[in-house]
Amino acid sequence: MIGGGINISVGGVISLTVMSCALFLNGSGIQNGPAGIAASLLLALGIGLAFGLLEGFLVSFLEIQPFIVTLAGMFLARGLTTMLSVNPVKVANQEFLSLVQTKIKISWLGYTAKNGNLIPAKLEIGAVIALCVVVLMYLMLRFLRFGRNIYAVGGNQQSALMLGINVKRTRFMSYVVSGLLSGLAGFVFIMHKPAGNASVAMRSEMDAIAASIIGGTRLTGGVGNVIGTFFGVMILAIIQKIITLSPLNESWWQEMANGAILGLFIMLQSVVLSSRGKGKMRLPDWLKFTGKTK
Repeated sequence: MIGGGINISVGGVISLTVMSCALFLNGSGIQNGPAGIAASLLLALGIGLAFGLLEGFLVSFLEIQPFIVTLAGMFLARGLTTMLSVNPVKVANQEFLSLVQTKIKISWLGYTAKNGNLIPAKLEIGAVIALCVVVLMYLMLRFLRFGRNIYAVGGNQQSALMLGINVKRTRFMSYVVSGLLSGLAGFVFIMHKPAGNASVAMRSEMDAIAASIIGGTRLTGGVGNVIGTFFGVMILAIIQKIITLSPLNESWWQEMANGAILGLFIMLQSVVLSSRGKGKMRLPDWLKFTGKTK
């Protein structure tokens, strides 16, 4: 989105990755050892990479609209997931299940129980992976040339071309990175819920877009950051938790709340951009060139 594109196939890629990894881990042979976990991770990254390469090529070099390309990618991934298995598939690999149950204890973070004892917080390995990805993406966008090129392409492609930036390659690589992260997200998902299902990550692409907009990313590109998106995800998660614990525990209340928050932040973006436009320095009338000479 920062680069001026969009990817609505991430939910389908996650679903395909989860189902593929579940079926792979339930097989025999190499899947039964630690090497099977590494192989399933490579499988997840390979699926994401394949979709990223295909969608990036169609968008960047054939110049097809990103929405159409990624919509087709979403349908393709969902269809392949259903072809693999219509029924839910639970992971039976004991080594993988033991890894799923492993928690990283944080002694300095937690909550105090009624008896006064401090109960430390515990993080899943998947959560640690997700946090590491957030940090790496922040560093890439902030300090690497590729990250700066993405901002330039999203801001104005013609200006980026004049600056000597390879726009097609930058857009292509952005979709490759998005595909890889979608595959990794699928592996993190199955580490949280070790089961494959055709309905996994349904509508998660809409949640991702909403979190990005709430975090300050513009749909037109050129503006946004990963840290803001992270807080956008946290805001949506907090709203979901509040509604779940309230008497209004219905799915449509969650959708209405997300829509209201999304609309509010879009209006705030419009107001801020409008105020910035009005606040630009303007030359006095007597300094403006009128084309007339005395």
